[in-house]
Amino acid sequence: MTSTDQHTGAARTLPDPTVARPPVGLAHVVFRTNDLPRMREWYCTVLGAHPVFDNGKLAFLTYDEEHHRVALIATGPYPVPSDEPQVGFYHSAFTHPDLGALLATYRRLRDAEILPVRAIRHGPTVSLYYRDPDGNHVELQVDSFATADEATEWMKGPVFSVNPIGTLFDPEEMVADYERGVPFEVLVRRDDDPVPAS
Repeated sequence: MTSTDQHTGAARTLPDPTVARPPVGLAHVVFRTNDLPRMREWYCTVLGAHPVFDNGKLAFLTYDEEHHRVALIATGPYPVPSDEPQVGFYHSAFTHPDLGALLATYRRLRDAEILPVRAIRHGPTVSLYYRDPDGNHVELQVDSFATADEATEWMKGPVFSVNPIGTLFDPEEMVADYERGVPFEVLVRRDDDPVPAS
């Protein structure tokens, strides 16, 4: 609810529907699960989240000022998903504030024996992909460009048009390079991109 919605007694005009869109961003994702305790523990560990509410059948988790970012529903049993998602939802993604935070999270999760299934320099982002206990894909990422406009312009270029997925990397090597002081623009640059991110 916006601050203008909170006032009563005054006439209002609805916004132009062609420009009305979520002004803040994605609010939350919700998963149905057959094993709520295991899923709750995994998301709390991976995202540094904590339960706001949990009655054993419904759990709301958050990691910031939002009342919940992940919700888990256990009223199944539900069909077990296939190893690779088919039609429909593929993965959720969470952005870290900087590369150091992403790599520190990688190391923390590695030490908890939670390992990524893929590590990709996409171009616009550097991303680590994990699977939760139910097999859902979860992306932890950091932006490679200073602004969204710069990332969008890069995505219009020749490197992305030839390969819109990106190039794989070894997170252990990136951690070592980060700690050696390799510049950010070198660390996030795809193997097939000769131009560093700005």
